[in-house]
Amino acid sequence: MAAKGGLGELGGRNSVFWFRVVTLAEGWSFVVLLIFGSLLSRVSDIDLVGPLGALHGGLVIAWVLVFVAARRSLAWGVRNSLLAVLACMLPLTPFVFHRRKRAELLHAEARA
Repeated sequence: MAAKGGLGELGGRNSVFWFRVVTLAEGWSFVVLLIFGSLLSRVSDIDLVGPLGALHGGLVIAWVLVFVAARRSLAWGVRNSLLAVLACMLPLTPFVFHRRKRAELLHAEARA
C-alpha cells in the first residue's frame, strides 16, 4: 500500500503515530527475545533466538526509518534526535524514552 502523503503519512496515519507504535513494539520485541528466545533455548530444545532476533532487528531498522519520517513533525533538534536513536539501541530504554516523551509525541501527533 502506498503512502498517502509521502513519508509523513503512512497508511492513513501520521508518522508520529507510527513512531510511537514502533517504539513500543521494538521495546517489547526485546523483552520477548530475552524471555522466549534466550531463556527457552536454554531450558528446552526450542530455539527461537534466530527468528525473534530477526524480528527485533527489523523493528530497530523500522524505528530509525519511521523516526526520520517523523522528525520534522516532532521539530526535534540534534539532542532529542540522538536520544531517540540511542534509545532504540540500549536494552529496555524504548519504554523509558516513550514514557518521558509521551506528552510531546501525542501533541505532535495531534498537530500533524
